[in-house]
Amino acid sequence: MIEKQEQRHILFDESLGLEAYQLTGVVQKFPNHFHEFYVIGFIEGGKRHLWCKGKEYDTTSGDLILFNPYDNHFCAPVNHELLDYRAVNIPIECMKKAAKDITGKEYQPEFICNVVPQSELANYVATLYDAIVNHACYMERQEAFYLLLEGILREYARDFNETPSQPKPLDHLCTYMKDHFMDNISLDELADMAAMSRSYLLRNFTKQYGISPYRYLQSIRIEKAKQLLEEQVPLIEIADMCGFSDQSHFSNYFKEFIGVTPKQYQRIFQESEG
Repeated sequence: MIEKQEQRHILFDESLGLEAYQLTGVVQKFPNHFHEFYVIGFIEGGKRHLWCKGKEYDTTSGDLILFNPYDNHFCAPVNHELLDYRAVNIPIECMKKAAKDITGKEYQPEFICNVVPQSELANYVATLYDAIVNHACYMERQEAFYLLLEGILREYARDFNETPSQPKPLDHLCTYMKDHFMDNISLDELADMAAMSRSYLLRNFTKQYGISPYRYLQSIRIEKAKQLLEEQVPLIEIADMCGFSDQSHFSNYFKEFIGVTPKQYQRIFQESEG
């Protein structure tokens, strides 16, 4: 029996302003993390245990996956099954602009669920992905994007501002980590800021946000690193600018979170500019 070869592809569509993302034959676990953009994807093959915002899901082929910005999530294979997965990653401003075009109103959508079993909209994700990777004309790609979003916004989204979340007691620590991600932040430092013991802070932060302080900080660093990679900043400089101890440490974390190496990710944007 021939084993399926693992493949990972990311393609940036400059006209639409989003990424097309594909994993094929992947058995890797992905650690608890979040993104600063929307993710609309689907399981094309394989089964996965998915945890998102404190809820657990068993996902399988045909399931639609929806993540809002900052939805913490992680996943692991079921019985070592290989994952085939396709998705589009949509920046917040891109989503808001498209939502206004579709609905006629200015707002930031919020997905109301993270998994939609056996959704017909999975086919719409596949259509958009194929249009992007096959370099279809702009009108065809734009139409596929809007048809997908129209279905998502109608069935599985609401206005983010309609359900304002109450400030959490540790929000100031999140703000601090976003502002100082390049620094060598310690648990002691955060505990002092929160006037808590280290163990009490760790328990409370993880309970409130569904992710530990360290994983939160690493997610912020990875998202900032992606922005710098898109700008073609040298890898060794990015490691230092984003608070990683060295380039090897940075590369290992990046692949663990994103699924490709920093060099592979940076090459995507070199090709899109060329």
